Formats: sequence, structure tokens, C-alpha cells
Amino acid sequence: MSELRRFSPLLLLLLLLPPFYLDVFWLQAGLFVMAAAIGAIGLNLLTGSTGQLSMGHSFFLAVGAYGYVYFSGESDGHVAGLGLPTPLAAVLAVALAGLAGLAFSPISGRLSGVYLGIASLGLIFVGQHVLFNFEKVTGGYNGRAVEPMNLFGLPFDGSTELVVMGVPFGALERLWFLGLALLGLAAWFAYGVLRGRPGRAMNLIRDQQIAAGVLGVPVARMRGAVFTLSSMYAGLAGVLLALAFQRAVPDYFGVLLAFEYLAMIVIGGLGSVTGAIVGAAFVTLLPQLLTRYSDSLPLVAAAGSEGVAPSDAARYLYGGAVVLIVLFLPAGLSGLRVPFLTPRKETTP
Repeated sequence: MSELRRFSPLLLLLLLLPPFYLDVFWLQAGLFVMAAAIGAIGLNLLTGSTGQLSMGHSFFLAVGAYGYVYFSGESDGHVAGLGLPTPLAAVLAVALAGLAGLAFSPISGRLSGVYLGIASLGLIFVGQHVLFNFEKVTGGYNGRAVEPMNLFGLPFDGSTELVVMGVPFGALERLWFLGLALLGLAAWFAYGVLRGRPGRAMNLIRDQQIAAGVLGVPVARMRGAVFTLSSMYAGLAGVLLALAFQRAVPDYFGVLLAFEYLAMIVIGGLGSVTGAIVGAAFVTLLPQLLTRYSDSLPLVAAAGSEGVAPSDAARYLYGGAVVLIVLFLPAGLSGLRVPFLTPRKETTP
């Protein structure tokens, strides 16, 4: 039985309940976590499982987000768009991110460690230049509105009335279940990769690259393939992020976002799908919670008052968390055993 199917049914049930009970803040925060978790799973496949350091993950999120915006949006006097059906636009956006990763794979297949990190970091600077200057597609500095998803005739913008169990379902309530389904599929596929022969080859490349080559593993090709897969995960995360934000803005997809994704997989646990999700929740929720409850927290400034800004406080806290986890929890937060959240061990007769 796979690890994915061994999670507590109670936890899976709880994930279905928020749209019925929580307000807009928590629903939007949850969607940001889901998008971040998908991207973190992809980065963990590359960095945690294959040992390839990538600093350009935010570039591929931007490709996914703006790819969806361009494919689904309509042309007007200011921006261009193809006006494709939104499900097709999402698939094409993920494929476009994969193609961008494939184009970079000759480099990712031959470089490793800090050299790949620096090379991939260059993607962000190129991407930022394109996003700010290719205004016909991206909308420039002010960004561009995102076309709501329309799946099987059901719009995800709340334009049509939908009531479930007495609760009106607007855009965020509908997107919650879409995000949950996408995250579930992303995690399921990643588990399958890691438990199969590709996963064993990836771990061997990470731990013993020379031995992997001697045993017949095509090291360069495998690295390039994992980089492409990781890029597609980032593209899917970018699509969901754009749908949750409802606007794609170039400033968001910068170097800081790339560092946040690295923090996610280190805090959650390198090489772990569960760890990627836990780390994404930690890094994504922390600044939002500090902002929301800044009036009640010492040393954290509310708007217009003195103190540490919530965004800065969040960076200090998860920066400190990275140091503490590296020192005391090498397996990350996923190494902690929480009875309610921890998968049950398999028993053999």
C-alpha cells in the first residue's frame, strides 16, 4: 500500500470541510498553500531526491502563470491573448513550463551543485526582464487579470449561484476543491515516481553519481528529465497561484520566491513529498498569520506603527527555522511523529 493511501481518513475529511466553515482569509491562504505545495513537491524531486540545486524555480512558476493568462485571455487594445478554453489553457501552460525546463535540460544535465544553482538563478533575471518589458503579453509592471477557470460549464468566479448544504459557493470555495484535487494528483504522481525505478535512480544519482553511471543509469539524461518534470510542477503551481490571486504581477516571481521554495523543502524535509507539503504550509502561512494578528504579537508592527514588519518577521522566523532544523531535525518537520498526521506503518504478516 502506498504512503499516500495510508494517511488518516480523518485528515482527508478535514480537508474537505473548510469551504463550509472558514472565511475568505483562510480559504485564500489555503489555496496559496496548495499552490506552494505543488511547486515544492516538484523542487523536492529535483533537489531533495536527485541532489540538483535549482535557484530558478520561480521562473517556471511565472511561465505557468503567464502562460495560462495568455492562452485563456482575450486580446484587447492593451494585451494579447488566444481566448482558449480555460482547461486547455491550463494544460498548455503546464506544457509550456515543461518545454522551458526541457530547453534548459542540456545545462541541468551537465551541471550540479552550486554551478547549477548559479546557472538557474540567471533564469530569474531573464524572466524578470521579459515580464516587465513584454507588456503585450504580461501587462508590464501592473500585471494582468486572470481569466477564471470554467470547468464542465461551472465557472470558478462565483458569477453563477451555487449553494451546497446551505453554504453559498463563490470563487474561493470552488477553487478550494480544484486546488485539493490538483495537489492530490501531484502528490500521488510524485509518490509513484519515487517508489519506482526512476526514484531509485534519482536517489542513486544524488548519493553516488559515479556508481550510478557505472550501473548504467544515464545520469545527464535523468537529471534533464527530472528538471523538466520539476518545471512542469512549477508551471501547475503557477496556474493555481494565478487563479487564487486573480492577477499575475511580475514582482512576485523574483529571487525571494525562489529562496522561499528552498526554505520550504529544507524545513519540510528533503526528498519527502509529505515534507514538501508541510514546509509549504509553514513558509506560506507564517507571513499571512503574522500580518493578520500583528496587533496581538509583541515586536510585530501593525500598519503605521513601529516594530518589525510582518513580512520581515516571517523571514526571520523561517530563516531561524532552517538553521534549527538543519542542526536538530535533519529529516525536517516530516521527521516529527504526530499521531494524527503521520502515516500508519505497514504491517507484514
